[in-house]
Amino acid sequence: MADEAVPIGPAAAAQSYLDIGKIVAAAKATGAEAIHPGYGFLSENPAFARALEEAGIVFVGPNVGAIEAMGDKIESKKLAAKAKVSTVPGYLGVIGSTKEAVKIAEEIGYPVMIKASAGGGGKGMRIAYNRKEVEEGFASSQSEARSSFGDDRVFIEKYIEEPRHIEIQVLGDKHGHVIHLGERECSIQRRNQKVVEEAPSPFIDAKTREAM
Repeated sequence: MADEAVPIGPAAAAQSYLDIGKIVAAAKATGAEAIHPGYGFLSENPAFARALEEAGIVFVGPNVGAIEAMGDKIESKKLAAKAKVSTVPGYLGVIGSTKEAVKIAEEIGYPVMIKASAGGGGKGMRIAYNRKEVEEGFASSQSEARSSFGDDRVFIEKYIEEPRHIEIQVLGDKHGHVIHLGERECSIQRRNQKVVEEAPSPFIDAKTREAM
């Protein structure tokens, strides 16, 4: 469906879609003035936004500081905690080994959620109800995060059973204008990925909506 296609490397994401140099080179070769990051791959990578800035190409997305703060789940949770926003209990550090992951999971209490720090879209997420599932889930989360985002850091937090996933989209521009688009009910999911979004949410009341 594209008007023009530019080869950026072989099928393996690490050699193509995750290669910042190749994406920048493709933009320069075609005279592209801006890049929309889509989702996954480099969409939440501050180094990518910085590389485009240096190349004089507009990044259609957040500025580097915002990506660094929010694109990394470990850092964004630290930022939220500092701002006194309610967060799910968990361990906000990089976990270096399976043994350490098990220890942390048992301190938090089962069930736990193992999550990739970089990226999103349900990639690199595993639920564990016991020690064996932590051991298996830690390795597979790391592997999936590495192949999807080029970053294998994972963290662990308490898994909330039967939660409501409600989010509010906030948009801001570089001129200081900020708006919100109300809330979306995103609780209907498959494999930790939203399937249906409903707005407004049929679940929350006016008081909760205003507080959010």
